[in-house]
Amino acid sequence: MKKFKLAITLLGCGLMFGFAGQAFAGGIGYIDYAKVQEGYPLAQQAIKEVDAKALELQQFMVDKEKQYKSLDTPVKKQNFEEATSRELDAKQNEYARLRNIKEEQVFNNIQAAAKKVLVEQNLDAIVDYRVIFVGGVDVTDQVLQKLKSGI
Repeated sequence: MKKFKLAITLLGCGLMFGFAGQAFAGGIGYIDYAKVQEGYPLAQQAIKEVDAKALELQQFMVDKEKQYKSLDTPVKKQNFEEATSRELDAKQNEYARLRNIKEEQVFNNIQAAAKKVLVEQNLDAIVDYRVIFVGGVDVTDQVLQKLKSGI
């Protein structure tokens, strides 16, 4: 009888540990988002486009400053300031819109690639590497490969 109880207890413990192990079988993956952005050609192109728009905005301001200095009357200067202010607001809004569109596009592509890696690697979640203190699986290179291959 004692052997039977011992066998049942061992079987029960084995099943418990077996199910617990299966519940966490996937694990947690993590990526270095900055590394993915650096290695992702679309992200680099987006950065170039946004930087070009920022330089365009700076050049606009330099040109307007030169024009302002050439004005001779206070009325002309005030009218110029008002017109320039409206133009600058429009250009800043355009810049912010472009930056947001590009950031969202890059983020969505990286997220889609990470989701594919999540499924392929049978992971429970993928987080940023700064969240992981100990453990986890680095899937940065797999996500980067997915992005380079067109997801």
